[in-house]
Amino acid sequence: MHDDRSITEHRLRRVLTERIKPAVHSRPVPLAVERWDAPGEPVPVAEGLAAAYGPCAVGDAWGPAWGTTWFKVTGTVPAEWAGRTVEAVLDLGFDRMMPGFQCEGLVHRADGAEVKGLNPHNDWVRVADRAEGGERVEWYVEAASNPVLVDHTATYEGDRQTSADRPLYRLARMDLTVFETEVWELVQDLEVLYDLMTQLGTGDARRYAILRALDAALDAVDLGDVPGSAAPARAHLAAVLAAPAHASAHRISAVGHAHIDSAWLWPLRETVRKVARTASNVVALMDEHPEFVFAMSQAQQLDWIKTYRPELFERIKKKVADGRFVPVGGMWVESDTNMVGGEAMARQFLYGKRFFLDEFGIDPHTVWLPDSFGYTAAMPQIVRLSGCTSFLTQKISWSQVNKFPHHTFRWEGIDGSRVFTHFPPVDTYNSDLSGAQLAHAARNYREKGRGSRSLVPFGWGDGGGGPTREHLARARRQRDLEGSPRVEIERPDAFFEKARAEYGDAPVWAGELYLELHRGTYTSQAKTKQGNRRGESLLREAELWAATAAVRDPGYAYPYEDLERIWKTVLLHQFHDILPGSSIAWVHREARATYAALGEELRGITRAAQSALAGEGDRELVFNCAPHARRGVPAGGAGLPAGAGEPVTAEERRGGGHVLANGRLRVEVDGRGLIVSAYDLEAGRESVAPGAAANLLQIHPDFPNMWDAWDIDAFYRNNVTDLVDLDALEVTRDGPASATVRVTRSFGSSSVVQSVTLRSGAKTVDIVTVVEWHETEKLLKAAFPLDVKAERSASETQFGHVYRATHTNTSWEAAQFEICAHRWIHLAEPGWGAALLNDSTYGHDVTRDVRPDGGQTTTVRLSLLRAPRYPDPETDQGSHTLCFSLAPGAGIADAVREGHALNLPERTVTGAGPVAPLVAVDEDAVVVASVKLAEDRGGDVIVRLYESRGGRAAATLAAGFPIAEAVESDLLERPLEGTAVGPATPAGAVPLTLRPFQIVTVRLRRA
Repeated sequence: MHDDRSITEHRLRRVLTERIKPAVHSRPVPLAVERWDAPGEPVPVAEGLAAAYGPCAVGDAWGPAWGTTWFKVTGTVPAEWAGRTVEAVLDLGFDRMMPGFQCEGLVHRADGAEVKGLNPHNDWVRVADRAEGGERVEWYVEAASNPVLVDHTATYEGDRQTSADRPLYRLARMDLTVFETEVWELVQDLEVLYDLMTQLGTGDARRYAILRALDAALDAVDLGDVPGSAAPARAHLAAVLAAPAHASAHRISAVGHAHIDSAWLWPLRETVRKVARTASNVVALMDEHPEFVFAMSQAQQLDWIKTYRPELFERIKKKVADGRFVPVGGMWVESDTNMVGGEAMARQFLYGKRFFLDEFGIDPHTVWLPDSFGYTAAMPQIVRLSGCTSFLTQKISWSQVNKFPHHTFRWEGIDGSRVFTHFPPVDTYNSDLSGAQLAHAARNYREKGRGSRSLVPFGWGDGGGGPTREHLARARRQRDLEGSPRVEIERPDAFFEKARAEYGDAPVWAGELYLELHRGTYTSQAKTKQGNRRGESLLREAELWAATAAVRDPGYAYPYEDLERIWKTVLLHQFHDILPGSSIAWVHREARATYAALGEELRGITRAAQSALAGEGDRELVFNCAPHARRGVPAGGAGLPAGAGEPVTAEERRGGGHVLANGRLRVEVDGRGLIVSAYDLEAGRESVAPGAAANLLQIHPDFPNMWDAWDIDAFYRNNVTDLVDLDALEVTRDGPASATVRVTRSFGSSSVVQSVTLRSGAKTVDIVTVVEWHETEKLLKAAFPLDVKAERSASETQFGHVYRATHTNTSWEAAQFEICAHRWIHLAEPGWGAALLNDSTYGHDVTRDVRPDGGQTTTVRLSLLRAPRYPDPETDQGSHTLCFSLAPGAGIADAVREGHALNLPERTVTGAGPVAPLVAVDEDAVVVASVKLAEDRGGDVIVRLYESRGGRAAATLAAGFPIAEAVESDLLERPLEGTAVGPATPAGAVPLTLRPFQIVTVRLRRA
């Protein structure tokens, strides 16, 4: 037989595109259209409905960037359409190739009720299944003219303050039509079979059976009367559509989904509208399709619907009760996991799961994080302590170098906790259930022979409207279809239950899920990252002192509502395109303002609580909210600081520069303003590698291959400029307490002033760096070449630390050329180590080299600032103050202590006398992460602790108030079956036994 495959395939594509699809909506009758352009920001629905509308016509331009236009559309169903299915087609000027990244609309009835969203693949509105002639149509469309910002070029359209006011869109179509059901079904038949056919091998007989059926169907289509010939054409396809799947076919659990970034190429306020449009589509689709199941993560997004669209929220609640609208994830937002602090990660689950429990009465067990940029090794324990048992991610498929070896596995965290994890082999979280995607999922699945099923999230994301009726049609046809995986629409928990049952002994992956891409997100938008770090620290302070005051002072009221509101705002800004710095300028401008306002409010809460605790008096009390005692002031208490250590001396250095010493460290700053020696006097050991200089600022070109704000590509290292030219060098003294060498430099269009300070009694060299940053596509690093033979580095992560190799033996290690650390990174050889501490920096790199003398230099560098042009062309421009410290001779315990001390400054308050800690722990390895009152408002004290050094620890938690009992709890403050907490003694002492890196939450019930 002659091979005519290409002829039939081409014929099908043309007939489908030019004849059959246009016939789905027939007999178009124009609707009357009027418009009102809302001034400024979006208005409430009632205001939009009541506005004065003016004339408008199809073809008219509308919508400057970020504007809102209300369209009023009216019409009458022709009498001759009685009994027919009638739909309106409302095309705002969509580009069909970019759902979610352009104009969008929400249709309302005249009473303000939502009907459905309008998007490129969802531009229809059902009028009636069986119309009545003369039926009146009246709708109001709230249309958002969001600019298209996906081409990865620098643009000022990403902020309303700098965007142009020219119209971006033209109204394309506003018609009443007859919906030809049989033609629509024919389109679905043809598309499913064509997709399946092209995925089958040319030697597969099934491919040719489909080809001949398609040939016959096309022969049966009357191009002059497609509606009249659709049924006969479909009859030729019935047999090939009825052929059942092979018994061994891969099984796919299809879960409706609409991944919506809580901010990205649009501001937060636009996400509020995006989720309403998508959710209205979803509930409307559920009304027509009882098999449809939809999963929605991010409690914040549902809370927005509850706040701004209460009628829609009530419709969602009914679908949740039916088990078809499924809240998943359990987190407040789909947050970044690399940089979010430990306590903040716990609160993501606390507030997320509480919302789902309070509003829907459900407790999700699946963590849903498809799009975050790598996953911390602390996550499995946090997941388990939140009451979740399963984890889903997708982003690791984006890794540039190494292909992850599993799709279903058990993920083991730093403490040994394991969570059943799935990584969908379809390699997308916005599937359209096409034959190509499903075939890829089956081919790509790496558990063949052990497991047989995978999960596919389907639906247009980011405001693209979510799942469509076309998606559901594909799922129905591929439920049991020869040559295709078996597709079943079902809930995520049903998938995990089946997957765990068949593959309970899935392989184990231990440690972080490092994404070999988007490493620049550890550094971009420094002020957003600084705001997050300081917000987390200020919340710790505010809660600690407010809880202490509430227990000690009957007249003090714990600010439950204020703290919860602030926490939720901080958690929202930890979303995986805000905290990582990969959103438009508008998002980060608002974030900076939000962090500033929250900081003032938190400092006010802290001041009020400390004043209540300190009482009336004229003594200067130092409040220490760090988890370790310092200067004689206990952790979590206030008192008079102990005397300082030896006075700090400052002398001229031979050859230029200055020498600072305090009896513990001697620091030499040379004539270039660089640290050429940081000598540990107690250990008799030099920190800085021979011939090298520390605190060396370095500039690299930074122009990655694609994702500007997201990526740092390895070739940036090929060119480097050391900043050694000096403008000024001077030394200042603060009596015997400290001495500072002040270094001023200029480079490019920028300048920097660094203050290198040694304090009395300190074992750290503190460096405050003030940068006026006006570079473009550059990366600023601070290098510390250390005389340490370290095969691995330790980086602080949530509730512990992770080790990473300093060598590049394998491609996995070489790919980790930029890594994330929280408050510290540590290097050591047996007997001695050093730590580099920071107050708001996350990006680091560690390299090693062997010197001619045989010694090893291990260089740690902090990534301080970047200057990418997309999506914010002014990223990081302006003034920055960054603090970091070198701690020679530090062990892990020192790094933990000094890292907290740098990030949790002491506060001085005038009062009557010392304030005893509310709780105390007698073992420094056990760190108190949080002290607060219980969320149920019952007055119990919640204490969260963790083992910080990676070893076993026995400790006693002492309560500074009478307690009735101590109960180990989960992150939602519910009783937990565990063994870490022993029974409290009559004196209020609670024995604790912790395994390495274990997190323990203790609920202390007040007597």
